[in-house]
Amino acid sequence: MAASAVKFITVAPLAKHTATVVFVHGLGDTGHGWKPVADMFRTDPALAHVKWILPHSPIRSVKANMGMEMPSWFDIYSFGFDTDEDEAGMLQSARLINQLITTEVESGTDPSRIVLGGFSQGATMSLLTGLTGERKLAGIAVLSGWLPIRNKFKSLVSSHASSIPVFWGHGSVDPLVKVQFCRSSADFLSEELAIPRSTTPGEIKGLSYHLYEGMGHTTNQKELDDLQAWIKQALPEPQPA
Repeated sequence: MAASAVKFITVAPLAKHTATVVFVHGLGDTGHGWKPVADMFRTDPALAHVKWILPHSPIRSVKANMGMEMPSWFDIYSFGFDTDEDEAGMLQSARLINQLITTEVESGTDPSRIVLGGFSQGATMSLLTGLTGERKLAGIAVLSGWLPIRNKFKSLVSSHASSIPVFWGHGSVDPLVKVQFCRSSADFLSEELAIPRSTTPGEIKGLSYHLYEGMGHTTNQKELDDLQAWIKQALPEPQPA
């Protein structure tokens, strides 16, 4: 599949465009699933300058769902995540998402003004794309995700990966991506990739890790509020000349 094949929807900024969020949906969803969040965030005057790009994944057979065809960035062999991974599918989708970023940069948006994020499978793709890409982005947002191809991830990361801010949110009772898997993934970032843990509230550097009590494999208003505040720090309004 050619990198140019990815389709997406755009949520235009309400003010002059100076920054972009690329947000990647999860399994079985489309970019439309996260449009209400983009619509909500852009009404914040401090985020009115942000354009949202919401890509749609290819349709593929998913083994863990009895081979049913559905929107999916890569095949999932088991929802226990204790089997081999579809590394080829992941790397193919990383190229698709990176092409979106390339197009955005070529249109005049500096990588330091682009946040890449996603939910579940999309969060996993954001980690893979954002930490291995040739450009240093403003940040990566991970909602209910996990670190893929851990056995070789360290060999894939870019030289600037440890200095990219990461927002990580996860539900304490997620039945699909267990919290232990989330914690071990976050630990890998800090221990193996040298991404420091953020210790100061509101600080836009390092790994900002949030566990939401009672939340399952979804999002909630508290997580969205925290994400909104983090994006405002990562992509601040341009200062008047």
